[in-house]
Amino acid sequence: MTEEANRRAREREEIATRVANFKATQEKFQREREEYFFATLDNARHSENARHAPERPPLWS
Repeated sequence: MTEEANRRAREREEIATRVANFKATQEKFQREREEYFFATLDNARHSENARHAPERPPLWS
């Protein structure tokens, strides 16, 4: 290979590595967002101070 071909091959490898790292980072962020969402949802559902719909009196007494 010529020097130019070697340089291009190295650049392609570097780009592929950067793309793979970026993808891994995005997947990590997605997992963290999902974990946060489910933890927050779970906390809201099991909170002692969770709001309950007020009980309505019967329509006909």
